[in-house]
Amino acid sequence: MITPAEQAVLDRVDEQLLVRITQSLLRAPGQNPPGEEAATVAALSAAAIELDLDVVATRVEPGRDNVSITLAGGNGPGLLLLGHTDVVPVGDGWTTDPFGGELIDGRIHGRGASDMKGGLAAGLAALAALRGVELSGPVELAALMDEEETGKGIRAYVESATDSWIGCITAEPTDLQTIIGARGDSYLRVAIHGKSCHAGNPADGANAIYGAAAVVAEIERLHAELAESPHPLLGAATWSVGQIQGGTGGSIVPAECVLVADRRLLPGESPEAVLDDLKVRVAALNLQDRGLSVELEMPMEMPAFLTSADADLVTVTDAALADAGGPRLPLGGWTAACDGGFVARDLGVPVVVLGPGSVTTQAHRADESVGVDELVVAARAYVLTALRLLG
Repeated sequence: MITPAEQAVLDRVDEQLLVRITQSLLRAPGQNPPGEEAATVAALSAAAIELDLDVVATRVEPGRDNVSITLAGGNGPGLLLLGHTDVVPVGDGWTTDPFGGELIDGRIHGRGASDMKGGLAAGLAALAALRGVELSGPVELAALMDEEETGKGIRAYVESATDSWIGCITAEPTDLQTIIGARGDSYLRVAIHGKSCHAGNPADGANAIYGAAAVVAEIERLHAELAESPHPLLGAATWSVGQIQGGTGGSIVPAECVLVADRRLLPGESPEAVLDDLKVRVAALNLQDRGLSVELEMPMEMPAFLTSADADLVTVTDAALADAGGPRLPLGGWTAACDGGFVARDLGVPVVVLGPGSVTTQAHRADESVGVDELVVAARAYVLTALRLLG
């Protein structure tokens, strides 16, 4: 139940401000690759400064900053709102301007509307509504670079973190469902080295594509094995080969072939153990008997997390979401991965994922959009959570 004091703060959540901020973020490029977050960081920072909030930018790479926007509070642990400023490339198939931020029938359109510039706007609007409220700790909106690729932003953030957090809400798109666990993700690169020769005498060479085909088949077997042991909330860990490249021409036995596979991780799984297991399975293929050698590496890993359903962060956030007008969905798990896993693993902070938009029907798709009503509910939920955890 919302108290009169809480209602007074909720009344400050400004729908028109939410729309303006979301549109300004969508009109700023942020595609990654190649890493265009600077324009989005500038737009977000300008909006925060206009709202008289404290803004600190931290350089991670040339032209690529993390930005922290903070509402000061008391000396106690604070609440962290977590997001990212990069978006996936636009791609084909759009019927609206991907950088237009058009408001059509109650929805704002553009690349990143759901994933996750709408979530950033909702977080910033929540901080604006909380100004002047006495809180036991700060509320910070951390907007980080490179989430869509290798996670350089979150790695830099947790390495330098000095603040104490009572909890973290990752504002990724969840259809306004409170998510208490998410799978992690890792990329594995497998390079097969052979020997080229004329295709008319293939026995004179060592076909790297044949070696890669054997590895792909082994990965498919691994995926089938994992499907037999699903997590009760998050489903099974998975393998998926997403890229393969090799050879220089049809009449040449290929000396090189590289494949990249996606391995989704469950809570408690070690990325190192996943890599070591694949090494053992590939070694058992005896590709050296074909004159082939193999290199394996894991260029990216993002940890999974699972927060107890009875944790204070979970119960308070989910009740706040219901009181804010949310759809009252059950606590859920997420098959996607997010930066929140680093906060849980490296900082020991409980994490939930909750935000406007949909990862399943909007994110990474043409004509991506987010509902204005979803933005308002998310901002209200963040406000109520902060009031109840830090009041």
